Amino acid sequence: MSDSQTPDRMTQSQLDDIVDLHNRFMQGRLGGRRATIKKMNLSGLSLSERDLRQADFSGCNMQYMDLSGANFREASLYACDLSNANLNRTNFVRSDLRGARIESANLSGANLDSADLRAGALSTDGTFSQGNAVNFRGANLAGARLSGTLATGADFSDAIMSKVNLTGADLRNARFEGADLTEADMKGVQLFGANLRSTIMTGVTMSDIAGSGADLAGAVTDENVGKPISALDGPLAQLIKEHRNWVASVGKQGRQLDLSGYDMRILLTLSGERLTAIRSIGGRYCGMDLTDVQMQSSVLDNSDFRSCFMRGSDFRGSSMRGVRMSHADLRNADFRGLGFDDGSGIRKSTPCDMGEANLRYANCAGARFTGASFKGADLCYSDLTGCDFNNVDLTGAKLDNVVAEGATFIGAKMDPTAPEELRKAAGLASLAS
Repeated sequence: MSDSQTPDRMTQSQLDDIVDLHNRFMQGRLGGRRATIKKMNLSGLSLSERDLRQADFSGCNMQYMDLSGANFREASLYACDLSNANLNRTNFVRSDLRGARIESANLSGANLDSADLRAGALSTDGTFSQGNAVNFRGANLAGARLSGTLATGADFSDAIMSKVNLTGADLRNARFEGADLTEADMKGVQLFGANLRSTIMTGVTMSDIAGSGADLAGAVTDENVGKPISALDGPLAQLIKEHRNWVASVGKQGRQLDLSGYDMRILLTLSGERLTAIRSIGGRYCGMDLTDVQMQSSVLDNSDFRSCFMRGSDFRGSSMRGVRMSHADLRNADFRGLGFDDGSGIRKSTPCDMGEANLRYANCAGARFTGASFKGADLCYSDLTGCDFNNVDLTGAKLDNVVAEGATFIGAKMDPTAPEELRKAAGLASLAS
């Protein structure tokens, strides 16, 4: 929802006056009046800790608002845009959120018990109609309560939903592709026709959703998390030591560490480890602390790094095709090419290959990707602030809604359909007619 769709801009002072009158109304005091604010632009304002029970905000632009701790019990937020809002601990019990857009918002600890999250839209004449499904894409719902909610067809793709309470919720035909549902409570949930492909569902009692009719293709569960590190042919510390000898001796001593298909998450951290040139195809590292890890010149294709802490990590010259890094913290990480001498005195560089990689919602601020290949990769909604994308190949990449303030794209390749501001930064011809 853009400002052009909600031309009436309200100030914080005006909003506070309306809320004060609403509070008087809820207390039964003289002069009070129920808050009815429809199709107004409230973006960036604050209602933190305020009591908005039974208020009506239908069709409002509420992007980037601070609504933490606010009470919207039984309120109407029909067709509102709450994208990027702070909804930490917000109470939405029995509220009307039909057709709302809550993309990339923080709902950690929010209470949506028995809320109505079905599809809906607000027409130009102010009437309600069947329309868009509720959009929670990329939102942080960790620890939120959605028990008993009506959310048929809602979109929770790539959302963080660890330890969320979904008991008794109606989620038929909902989309959860790529969402993190670790330790979610799903007793009595209705999931017929729901898309749970590639979700993380470890700690979930799968018998609660047995025969639900949901699509669980590629979901990570306790039953298929991969090989445990106990299945390695020796203690990991010893294998790492042998691997370092293999690297130092250029393969003459020790042996290469191969973690392909292993689930590494039980370790919790590999922060600061020197794992140069390892092989880990299809490894699982979801949620681990990999801060400052050194994995340059490694083969990491199709590995799962979702929600990992990887700040300052070194992946120069690595093959990372098809890796999953949605919601990962990649600030100041290094994905440039890695230089080497070909033996004839000629200096060459192996680029980092991130073709088909998924970096949706990743925080890449300050990362260096010079010369890397992102062919067919998905970077939608990622934060590329201050990144070096010079000479990067972005052909076929998805770049919708990226934040690229201060990023450089000199010499970058990208499709004619790429966002205009990125094409201009790359020195490509403008699409403007």
